[in-house]
Amino acid sequence: MSAPRRFLADKLCPVRAKRERRKEARPGELLEAALDLFVEKGFAATRSEEVAARAGVSKGTLFLYFPSKEELFKAVVVENLASLFAGWNQEFEAFEGSTAEMLRYCMRVWWERVASTKASGLTKLMLSEGRNFPELAEFYRKQVVHPGHDLMRRILRRGIDSGEFAPIDVDHAIYAVIAPMLFLMLWKHSVNVCIDGQAELDPETYLSVQTGIVLRGLLAQPGEQTSGKPQRGAPGA
Repeated sequence: MSAPRRFLADKLCPVRAKRERRKEARPGELLEAALDLFVEKGFAATRSEEVAARAGVSKGTLFLYFPSKEELFKAVVVENLASLFAGWNQEFEAFEGSTAEMLRYCMRVWWERVASTKASGLTKLMLSEGRNFPELAEFYRKQVVHPGHDLMRRILRRGIDSGEFAPIDVDHAIYAVIAPMLFLMLWKHSVNVCIDGQAELDPETYLSVQTGIVLRGLLAQPGEQTSGKPQRGAPGA
């Protein structure tokens, strides 16, 4: 239906128009309700009827869009995490600063778009429950872990190729970058059990400090040989 005809139909039948808009909104509302409950209660403890009730629909309506709780969880992961990587890779291609600046930007944006949101609870959920749900764990690995590691490899290899970073084992170095991120997500969803309470943890300050520590380990030192035989995981290895 063309836009003018849809507008006219909406005017002539406002109840039907409202119903159609409501139907279009349902998947998003279901995903939002599911995210809330998965983060609050975990995957195993969340029941499909709870998700439906929180979204204001029947359990039957939920299954019209998502035939199982597993499919619902997968959709939540795609919506909140996996869908971000296309844009991040585009930003990588367009970035014109140094690789050190890129890494700092990456950590800051990750906090703003993921870790500071409810979606960060999905990572904690997978760490705690993935062993019990191997199919979901493998899905999460393919949709989130693999593209995340691939992007981090691209950043590190960019630094090595430009001579900014020392030749390193890229496949293992990515964990030095990821570890502070994982800690921050665990802290956010663990009622401060991960810290000693002697000083308040400010996430942005924490990330700035951790990024600085990582960069001091990555940056090539003056006079250091930055060419020669590639290290495992480096370009050409």
